[in-house]
Amino acid sequence: MTKQSDAAPRPEPKSKNKTGRTNDPKRTMQDIIEIATQEFARKGLTGARIDEIAALTRTSKRMIYYYFENKEGLYVAVLEAVYRRLRSIENELHLEDLDPEAAMRRLVEFTFDYQYANPDFVRLVMTENIHNGVYLARSRIIQELNVPAIASVSSVYERGVAQGLFRPGLAAIDLHHSISALCFFNASNQSTFSLVFKRDFNQAEAQAARREAAVDMMIRYVRRNPAID
Repeated sequence: MTKQSDAAPRPEPKSKNKTGRTNDPKRTMQDIIEIATQEFARKGLTGARIDEIAALTRTSKRMIYYYFENKEGLYVAVLEAVYRRLRSIENELHLEDLDPEAAMRRLVEFTFDYQYANPDFVRLVMTENIHNGVYLARSRIIQELNVPAIASVSSVYERGVAQGLFRPGLAAIDLHHSISALCFFNASNQSTFSLVFKRDFNQAEAQAARREAAVDMMIRYVRRNPAID
């Protein structure tokens, strides 16, 4: 249990410390989260060390504990931050301005590109799955952060159904799951898949082919087929 005398003092916003650094709590927390994201992604929850994160952010363990309580609290904050960033960028896609099929295509393309370009996000999700989601379950905002993702898919799909383009009867969460699966596996299993099957899936040509295949599979899955209907 932390003694009262060891508690980190509350920093005063925008004040200068003895080293000349400006004490900005929001900026300090953001810096800690950015470094912690890299450390947790590379070393996992168990391997990451608060000492190293403190050194890399030029702060102290006490300050990190002051903001996040413990390593697990910092880890949860990192998970929230990476999901928040993803959903924030998704909101800028303006899918409502596109016709349903073009919007579905854009959503799959974005998800594919984002996950391939952000291996830290993929590794963090893999790490949390190793822990069976127990730390993410501690977040008070994770469901709220991910509501827009389902809402976007639902809006695109329902517009497609209303226009007679998409077949009815599909659930938005299942569509989101399928899109995630097609795109996530490409990033998460790239090394092992390339090694086992002796093909470099990291090459631009291979990635372009996988990207188009993911889009094509989703469009074919949702598209209405009058011959069957």
